[in-house]
Parts: sequence; structure tokens; C-alpha cells
Amino acid sequence: MASRRGGLSKRDGAGAGGTRKPELINNLSGHVAPINDAVIIPKEDGVISVSEDRTVRIWLKRDSGQYWPSICQTLETPGTTVFFNEETRRLFIGMTSGVISEYEIADDYNSMKLRREIVAHQTRVTAMFFSLVGELVLSTGRDKCLNWHCVQTGRRVGTFTTNAWCTALAYDEPSNYAFVGDYSGNISVLKITDNTFKFVNTLKGHGGSVQCLCWDAERKLLFSGSFDQIVIVWDIGSQKGTAYELQGHRDKVTALCYSPTSRQLFSGAEDSTVVCWNMDATRKETPEWKDNDVCENCESPFFWNFKQMYQLKTMGCRQHHCRRCGKALCDSCSRRRTTIPVLGFEFDVRVCQQCLDSITEEERAPLATFHPVKHAVIGMDFDPVKNVLLTVGIDKVMKLWDVSSLVS
Repeated sequence: MASRRGGLSKRDGAGAGGTRKPELINNLSGHVAPINDAVIIPKEDGVISVSEDRTVRIWLKRDSGQYWPSICQTLETPGTTVFFNEETRRLFIGMTSGVISEYEIADDYNSMKLRREIVAHQTRVTAMFFSLVGELVLSTGRDKCLNWHCVQTGRRVGTFTTNAWCTALAYDEPSNYAFVGDYSGNISVLKITDNTFKFVNTLKGHGGSVQCLCWDAERKLLFSGSFDQIVIVWDIGSQKGTAYELQGHRDKVTALCYSPTSRQLFSGAEDSTVVCWNMDATRKETPEWKDNDVCENCESPFFWNFKQMYQLKTMGCRQHHCRRCGKALCDSCSRRRTTIPVLGFEFDVRVCQQCLDSITEEERAPLATFHPVKHAVIGMDFDPVKNVLLTVGIDKVMKLWDVSSLVS
């Protein structure tokens, strides 16, 4: 499936169900440099964050209702990504140096003890996953590698190399499938077995760097977000190569979170908007764009068709495409605009007159809601028990949102 992005018109408001919106619980601020990553502490009123200021902080809710750090510890180099295992209270921090530090957090969250340091990569660690079942920590880095290490010994068990910076990671523990997004826009699919791996496939569809991956273990769906402003839903379980595009952002998609109970996907982007997508709805793949030398409606030659331009003594025109049928058209034959949520287009996109006339109201019904969060989102986390969403902003502020009205 080829990736395509149409011109998106501005759309404000909440979309379908406009009265349902996230409620701001609290702002967490205190870092003096950009925040690189943050996670919610499950079943606790707490957050763990790492920043370019070289600190790791554990924020707990006080009696006043405000969040204050119970731990503020300085690291040797800035932390870039965190993974917290609630069952064992083990905290893994990836560093700009390529080291992964493993800490044990006290029961009261007031102290942390260094257990082990693993030299995992040659440079910045970009993503991690800790598998308690296998006692493995999987990590990706800007050294173009996916590595997995035994956390009991610190020994490297296996490695996989890509052709570009590794930027995102998702892992399915039951099947041992790993998904690695990279800077070129590709996603590598691997099956990890002990100290080796089996390469399965490369998923190609994004036109920009893959920045985030999210996995639906129940339905075997992989969600990917990219600098091309698109979210792609890859139906891994069907094994048919089906993929759906979700286009609802006007800037780089940087974070994804999934609610398995309500089957809703949250996407965050640098356009300061969180979009809530209904993934329980029936969706269709976007059509492949057709190529032609002339408009498929009026037969006007496109600007590279010199022969017909000369014969007709006319100037060539630019090629456009109808987002619903994929036909190659001139501007005059594709000036109509409409939303097509069933194809993932929540904004008005270019369509031909024939498609505009045939689109039903059911096809126009919104399948997503749009929510301004008032800061450019660079990271997110979701607590499915409390229905709390954490957004991390480029403004060095973290925000906690009650999204119960969206996922109920």
C-alpha cells in the first residue's frame, strides 16, 4: 500500500460527540530542559519522567492534590526513554550514551537503587521493552540496532540491524514478535527465539520517519505514527497485508496509546491535538492512486504529456487524485471536497464529482473526536484502569487527563 497525504483543511472542535472531552486533572512542571519520556505508575497517583536536564523524577500526588517529586536523581547522561514494571518495581532507563540502567524502586517510591548497567548501544537509546517472562530487555538505538539483553547477567543475547536509525519499538510477548520502526519510514517484523531471530517482513507505507508504535494484542493490530502526519493500522493477524490510513493531524504524529477495553486509539502530535479514533468501526483501505498521461474525466493532458500538448496546442495541467476512487484527474475535475471517515479522512479531501454524488451520509459520519491539549505533544502514556492519559509537551510540561468520557 502506497502512502499518500491529501491537503487537510482546518477543523476545530471535538467532532463526533462534541460534549465528550478530556478533563484536565493536573499539570506537572519542574524540569528545566525538554522532557524525553514519561510513564504513568500503574494503580498509583504517580508519574516517572526523564529529561535532558539529566534527572529522573518520580512524581506523587500529595494531599493538596498537586504532584511533587518524591525522587529527583541526577544521571550521568540524559535519560531518553523509560520502562517501568509494576510487578517487580524495576525501572529501566535508556540513556543518550547507549547505556540502559536498571533500578529497583522502594515500596514507598521515595528511593531507588541501581541494580545493573547494560552497555546496550553505541549511541542514544530510542525505545525499550522489558519482558518479565523471558527476563529480557529489548531496546532500539540510533546505532541502527535492535538488541536484546538478559537482565540477570547483562549479557547481549541477540541483535538485528536495520538500514536507518531505529526510532520505535513494539513487542508481543506471547508470540515473541518484535516490530521496529526506523527513520526511513519502514517497520521491520521479527520473531525472536532465544539468541536468534527470524526476519518476517518489512512494512512499507509511511512517507516519513516512524516515531511511535502501539500494539493491540487481542486483535493483532499494529498502529504506527509518523512524521508524514499519518497513522497506519496494520492488520497483522489477518495475514492479508491489510492496512488502513488514519488522517486527522496537521503535524508530525509523535505518540500513540490504545484502550483495549473500548477499542479506541489515542494519537498525539505536534499540532497540539489528541485524536481519539474509534477502532471498533468498520474501515476500508484507501485506494491506490492511478497514473495516467491525461485526466481520466476530461482527457486534458498532464504537463509531462508533451505530444498531446503539442497536438492540442494547449498547456498541460497538474495531476491530482480523487481520494475515494483513486482516479488521476485535473484540478477542475477534482475540486470538490468532503470527509470520508470510513477511509480514514476526517478532514475534507479532494474528490471527483461522481464520488461526491455517491458518498452516503453513513460514509460521512465521523469516526474520531479531536481534542486540543494546548501543547505540542511529544509523548503519551495511558492507564487503562483509571482511564487517565498522560501527555508530554515540548513546553517541558506534563499533563494528566481524565478520559473516562471518551472510553466509557
